[in-house]
Amino acid sequence: MTDKLRALLVGCGNMSRVWFRAIREIEDLELVGLVDLVEENAARRAAEYRLQDAMAGVDLEAVLESTRPEVVFDCTVPEAHAEVVLKALEHGCHVLGEKPLADSMEKARMVVEASERAGRIHAVIQNRRYDPNIRRLRRLLEAGEIGPITTVNSDFYIGAHFGGFRDHMEHVLLLDMAIHTFDAARLLTAADPLSVYCREWNPAGSWYDRDASAVAVFEMTGGIVYTYRGSWCAEGLPTSWESEWRILGAGGTACWDGGESIAAEAVADSGEFHSRMREVEVPSLHAADRVGAHAGLIREFVECVRQGETPETVGSDNIKSLAMVFGAIESARRGRPVDIRW
Repeated sequence: MTDKLRALLVGCGNMSRVWFRAIREIEDLELVGLVDLVEENAARRAAEYRLQDAMAGVDLEAVLESTRPEVVFDCTVPEAHAEVVLKALEHGCHVLGEKPLADSMEKARMVVEASERAGRIHAVIQNRRYDPNIRRLRRLLEAGEIGPITTVNSDFYIGAHFGGFRDHMEHVLLLDMAIHTFDAARLLTAADPLSVYCREWNPAGSWYDRDASAVAVFEMTGGIVYTYRGSWCAEGLPTSWESEWRILGAGGTACWDGGESIAAEAVADSGEFHSRMREVEVPSLHAADRVGAHAGLIREFVECVRQGETPETVGSDNIKSLAMVFGAIESARRGRPVDIRW
């Protein structure tokens, strides 16, 4: 067996627990260091997960030099992502980090360019891509049963009483959550964004300080129109966290409730006022499908580092999903459609 990859984890807040649990499932990894702005946080995680031999500290540079990791896991806040990634790349590390790629498009481009110059992998956790049901839906669409995709609609409605910083965030829905749905739209359509028109608002009764609801219309490559409707302050009859989806093709329609229910119909015979439809069989999960949420993404990342391959969520591709977020925010600010550039 080859030596384990030496890994450093940066950012030991609540989200890091998901990473620690996933990392424990991967025998090919050894956590050699933990970094957090509060040293007690790093020490607490080291004790919690019995990492007695791991170095815990507050100085990323010092821990990088002492532990010499091959990979860095970035679990910091969005504002710190670019700084952490650039420092890790300087030390020759491959990096897998939490979404978003960066807190601005300028920083995101800088990170992508730096990873390409360094010849190292930088990828982003988009755990919802590794949901088994979205993979089944994607397989159905790829089979062409409903014809070429023309229109995609997604709805996200949840009354989320977080408390804390989110209650005061600007663009709280678009910045904090919409990238998951936007990235899922790119996965399902195999299309990239061209332009967007977005409207944000804060409805009466909202417990957020800033706009917590949004509607956006995206023009995608291939002539596809994708619409997003969402709200963080929608009380009652919530959608799933994966949104509800209706996907129209030239010859049929597929729907997904974001959970276990996927249904599709395709035209069997046309010519009358209503076409005669036939039910489309939904594919079962395939052995080659990428699943496993955080653990699946981390496992793929490790395999790509080992084999010199490219992860599905590599930064140079994921930046397109981030561009949808910042494009929607810019459109909402300007009150008109804007082109999306990455």
